Amino acid sequence: MRNSPEFFGELIGTFILVFFGCGSVVVTVLFGAHSGLFQVAAVWGLGVTLAIYATRHLSCAHLNPAVSVAMVLGRRMTIRKLPVYLGAQFFGAFLAAAVLYTLFSGSITAFETMHGIVRGSQESVRTAMIFGEYYPNPVAGTNAAVSYWNAFGAEAVGTFILVMMIFALTEGCNVGRPDDALAPLFIGMTVAAIICVIAPLTQAGLNPARDLAPRLFAWLAGWGRAAFPDPRYGFLVIYVFAPLLGGAAASLLFVRFLEPMMHKKNDCRCCD
Repeated sequence: MRNSPEFFGELIGTFILVFFGCGSVVVTVLFGAHSGLFQVAAVWGLGVTLAIYATRHLSCAHLNPAVSVAMVLGRRMTIRKLPVYLGAQFFGAFLAAAVLYTLFSGSITAFETMHGIVRGSQESVRTAMIFGEYYPNPVAGTNAAVSYWNAFGAEAVGTFILVMMIFALTEGCNVGRPDDALAPLFIGMTVAAIICVIAPLTQAGLNPARDLAPRLFAWLAGWGRAAFPDPRYGFLVIYVFAPLLGGAAASLLFVRFLEPMMHKKNDCRCCD
């Protein structure tokens, strides 16, 4: 199949991203392995960096539907590739959730038993947050007062910043060029920085595949309605539509306004 390198690149990359990212949440929830938000954010950022380095020679290493849609809107990728990228990203995220559950299922059950949590009940959000995201963050405390549209704005703004930085650090599908060796590192740092700010509000999804696919796995693994608790479809509006909107807005702003100004400045002889 002609698109198989791109499919497997996105699948493997998204798997690595979700495995390390959600894995950091798993060990924090179950064992208190990380003492603060920055440590979790740093693991997420490192996971993103490693995922891009591992797969950028197979695909464009988007690893995020919001990034892929933004690349199509910015004419950096043809729309015919979009189904391949999206399918691989969702499958990779789902597979990572399944592997994490296989590794930690006994510990999750022990945690639930110790704290009197019945899986599928509202209280089981404490363990369901390992896979999907919730607003406000279940461990943020009573100071996190987050409304529906507040959460929507947080996810949209966070993804806007992420996609803006990706566009600024790359040109088209060029994350494999030798002169872009540090781009994956700075993209990972961007993810970590955004998580440090947004996570107390919404857990900082920023990626529809990272949220929806593991959330679906949690639903299948017994969390049921706890995996999809919002009657206003927040799992779809906030964690899928908001990142797509934020990424699209960043793409259009960068390609139509910022990029032309950058080229104009580079062509200006008076700046020499």
